[in-house]
Amino acid sequence: MLERRENIIVEKSEQFADRIVKMHKYLSSKRAGNSDMLKQIVRSGTSIGANVSESKFAQSEADFLTKMTISLKEANETKFWIKRLYAGGYLTEKEFDSIIKDNEEIISILVKITETMKRKLRK
Repeated sequence: MLERRENIIVEKSEQFADRIVKMHKYLSSKRAGNSDMLKQIVRSGTSIGANVSESKFAQSEADFLTKMTISLKEANETKFWIKRLYAGGYLTEKEFDSIIKDNEEIISILVKITETMKRKLRK
């Protein structure tokens, strides 16, 4: 029997949430960064995956679109906080480049999903 591959946005958003939590733990242990800023990035960075997960049991296509749109907004907010951490010197260039690449990939996938659903709902 073939193993069913999970949806790519589910996989990537869960992996990203794990990465955000590890980053928070690392920066907190070094007492690096503003604790309020770190709390914000954990909230937005894990909310992406939480809303993607909720979308699996959406009550309608419109509800699915709403969950994906919220995920997209949270991904964009997370991008803001990642940039602030880098600008503040809390992330090295290598760390920044790596995590922002993952973030932008998630944003790109979510933009495609939401655009496709909007077209589908207009028909």
